[in-house]
Amino acid sequence: MTEREFDLIVIGAGVSGENVADRAVQGGLTAALVEAELVGGECSYWACMPSKALLRAGSALSAAEDVDGAKQSISGGVDPRGVLRRRDTIVHEWSDASQESWVKSAGIELIRGRARFTGPKRLTVTALDGTTTELVARHAVAVSTGSAPLLPDIPGLAEVRPWTSREATSVKHVPESLAIMGGGVVGCEMATAYASMGCRVTLLSRGSLLSTLEPFAGEAVQAELEKAGVDVRIGAEVASTHRTDKNVVIELADGSRILAEELLVAIGRTARTMDLGLEALGLAPGHWLTVDDTMLVKGFDWLYATGDVNHRALLTHQAKYQARAAGDVIAARANGEPVDDAPWGRHVATADIEAVPQVTFTDPEVASVGLTADAAKKAGYDIRVVDYDLSWLAGATVTADHYQGRARAVIDAEHDVMIGVTFVGRDVGEMLQAATIAVVGKVPLKRLWHAVPAYPTLNEVWLRFLETDGRGTA
Repeated sequence: MTEREFDLIVIGAGVSGENVADRAVQGGLTAALVEAELVGGECSYWACMPSKALLRAGSALSAAEDVDGAKQSISGGVDPRGVLRRRDTIVHEWSDASQESWVKSAGIELIRGRARFTGPKRLTVTALDGTTTELVARHAVAVSTGSAPLLPDIPGLAEVRPWTSREATSVKHVPESLAIMGGGVVGCEMATAYASMGCRVTLLSRGSLLSTLEPFAGEAVQAELEKAGVDVRIGAEVASTHRTDKNVVIELADGSRILAEELLVAIGRTARTMDLGLEALGLAPGHWLTVDDTMLVKGFDWLYATGDVNHRALLTHQAKYQARAAGDVIAARANGEPVDDAPWGRHVATADIEAVPQVTFTDPEVASVGLTADAAKKAGYDIRVVDYDLSWLAGATVTADHYQGRARAVIDAEHDVMIGVTFVGRDVGEMLQAATIAVVGKVPLKRLWHAVPAYPTLNEVWLRFLETDGRGTA
């Protein structure tokens, strides 16, 4: 067994781990990335990138079908084989060679294998060939292992070998039928993608779709899914499952039965901390790691956790945000620099609680940032809610012949700033950064009057928000 020493050791070479290591190296530290699978992680190969690749063809075709002059040129539907070919290109055929090259160019050491803690700042890495390497961290260890799909304890579920998001995004052929458990982002996006490729989809959700967002978002997505032929069942409770020669049989609590070639379970995520040896540190395996705003795990002065594994915001862009800040903090502390008053100090994660942006790439798209009206009320804010129909905008008229969409701004009445914005409609994801700046920057409404939106674009909604609110001008 060999022993190697680094200033920082990062477990997990996904987008979060890469950024922690990169920022620490830029701060003058040595860093090692330990990865048991592909460098680039879940987002690059089994989540964000392949899922959006599966969705894009259907979205492009739907957009063309709603524009006179373009729709006449359409002679068929989505070609599933073409969609999968494009997906394969986007994920580089599940090769991480380019990511490995970047790691090397960034001055980061890549160590392939599975890491386990053996004590404070000490890890053993076991490679595929069984050889082991002992790693010692001079200053810090960052756990950036992400999350894994949650599989509920339902009779027969494990035996039917259900899909998780990994199988759904890496599929080699599109099944004739697919049942999906879960009405969240993954369930709705995969229902949209597979329906567009000609698959017969049944979506089973215990509650309303996209329940953490504004209610009208889930309602709009459900309506379009049903229009696309998806059998959406709200209030569905799966009692048991079993597999026959051709299908998965799904028994519901109400006594009804669903047959599907494959079953996708998308009901949530669990911490990927089961096999890290956390018990050597007095931590419980399989639990989320609780951190402070510098991503330092509570109870430690050297252990950090970034990305999904800390359960603050399970989104790739938020994981990168946390990781950049954590890398800076680790380097600052290692170099003896103060961090509490520094730009990266105690504010490293202020935007991953009440100002989180996200896009759900369904048809229609849902783009949101900050708090919903209900969440704002529960948090104790005195709010005003401004709703606007996006179809009334000139930008909507030129975007599509039958544009449908809705926007909501949640306003903190005491301070006259927006604390939440939601858009539902075609292409609204590209409008989200302006909303994010308004919410994170706490831009006063009186200043927003001077942020003049270009005409005719969907961004004119910003003027309509202010006019509808009617609380004065600059």
